[in-house]
Amino acid sequence: MSMRSQVYEWSNLAPAGQTSSLRRTVDATAVDIPVNREYDIFIGGIGNNITKPAETTATQFIVIEDIACSAYLGGALQVRINTTDYFQNPDVTDQAGVPGLASPYPRGSSDSAVADALTDYVQLLKSFDLYPDVYVLPGQVFQILYSLQTTNTSTADTTVVAAFVKYTLYDGPDALIANKLLELGVTINPNNVDWYKRTLIEQQQRSRVAAVASNGGSA
Repeated sequence: MSMRSQVYEWSNLAPAGQTSSLRRTVDATAVDIPVNREYDIFIGGIGNNITKPAETTATQFIVIEDIACSAYLGGALQVRINTTDYFQNPDVTDQAGVPGLASPYPRGSSDSAVADALTDYVQLLKSFDLYPDVYVLPGQVFQILYSLQTTNTSTADTTVVAAFVKYTLYDGPDALIANKLLELGVTINPNNVDWYKRTLIEQQQRSRVAAVASNGGSA
């Protein structure tokens, strides 16, 4: 498949005695996350991780379409392409990124980590849309960085937090088309990739018809 939608969910859950794992287990427990530090949800060493940094090959193109995280404890998500942070302050200084309150995960979750029968009826809807989408060009490394401003560990328990990213992976010929659309200034999405394919087919058909006509009607 040369064009496919992908999702990745992260949480700070790991087997007892460990800080991270490649697979989430039924006996996983919440891991403490130091405040005001950024952790790559792919290889940050906390919760479920993958084996190597998230990156594109020379024949791949990625479009990040949505990010979200737990809406409590001041959680936020930042997108980093190579060494450049996508979300910045107006004076081009660093910031934490998109707060979970603006893009909560799951949708409709509470802004409180502890359920309360009297107050935990607030269902948050997102007020942030990742538009325009974030492009990861061939050969680039990308990170989704989670941070929180309030400790998730108390004397009683450690709070579970989570993050989510949705992206479309274009591979092979579709990655070439994605690069061409980028050159043309056209938004990269599955509909526009299919439109470009149809355009190429129509051009080939017109060329064949013109060639036949120039030969006096003989193929």
